[in-house]
Amino acid sequence: MKSFKIALAQCSPHVGNIAHNAEHLRHLAEQARAQGATLIVFPELSLIGYPAEDLMLRPSLQARMQHGLEILRAVTDIVMVFGFVHINEVGERFNSAALMKDGVILGIYHKQNLPNYSVFDEKRYFNVGHQHVVFDHHGHRFGIVICEDIWIEKTSEQLAQLGVQTILVLNASPYEVGKPQTRCDLLSRMAKKHRMNIAYVNQVGGQDDLIFDGMTLLMAQDGQVMAQASLCDPQLLLIDFDHQQQRYQPQTFSPASVSVFAEIYQLLVMALRDYVNRSGFKHVLLGLSGGIDSALTLALAVDALGASRVQAVMMPYTYTAQISIEDAATQAQRLGITFAVTPIEPIMQSYAQVLTPYFEGHLTDSTEENLQAR
Repeated sequence: MKSFKIALAQCSPHVGNIAHNAEHLRHLAEQARAQGATLIVFPELSLIGYPAEDLMLRPSLQARMQHGLEILRAVTDIVMVFGFVHINEVGERFNSAALMKDGVILGIYHKQNLPNYSVFDEKRYFNVGHQHVVFDHHGHRFGIVICEDIWIEKTSEQLAQLGVQTILVLNASPYEVGKPQTRCDLLSRMAKKHRMNIAYVNQVGGQDDLIFDGMTLLMAQDGQVMAQASLCDPQLLLIDFDHQQQRYQPQTFSPASVSVFAEIYQLLVMALRDYVNRSGFKHVLLGLSGGIDSALTLALAVDALGASRVQAVMMPYTYTAQISIEDAATQAQRLGITFAVTPIEPIMQSYAQVLTPYFEGHLTDSTEENLQAR
């Protein structure tokens, strides 16, 4: 046994863009190798992105997945553990992790616990795995699991019985308020109970209505966090294992944010940026009313994309107060965006004319005001 360095790649795969993801994984592996790492771990389904949903059902998937694997076969002198879709000879699909070195796949682990609640729908796409993958690296024994597996107690118990010293956990775990701390507490209890280190690698970025916060970490067997990646940002986290001390070396890291609200704001900015950029939009246009809701939306858009890519329009009508128009103009000026005022009275009059038969006999109330918003 000797000392070694591992790399935990907190990255943001593009869903469905397998060739792009493979090139990015190859770049990160080569970067980690240049910094002395001999093992690198990527998130769940990092080759195709998560969640790929019905892209998994396309007949071309297997050929495209093989092309991605061929790109990664060019990486040498570092062990890679990455997520991909494995399709066997009878056409069964698995949410899998490949163990690869010098272009050779040494093992394939299939996820054993498929979540099928809330935002998850994995039983629609995948078959269940039943076997563990354990391997030795520089005299240290590693085991591989994928996301939901680590939440199931028997999984870690079985790996402990197999003599695993460090569990590698590949994740695409969506954010919800309080979840980063919940994960950390769970991993700490599990590490202490089974006296195993846990390398937890999470995806980062926004994908439609899901937000992945990252917060990749290395939990020592005594339940202490040895290293932790940042909130939101892609990061290559490198940690040394000292043979003489038989432990990973602690690193200095900062908390993700000062408050839950700051945490949520950072994640919304990241998710909006990813959605707009990956959809190919050059600019965004929003309605600015002078109120709090649209003001916050404007701030998010500018922080995510920059003022030059954001335009706003104020659409006043009878129910719009002058102070609202002034506030909207002030917000736009302060944030440096393109701003226009477009009265909508002619449009509203046409609506009112069409709806007159239905409103006859009723006093004017909030119904008419809400028509303005619509």
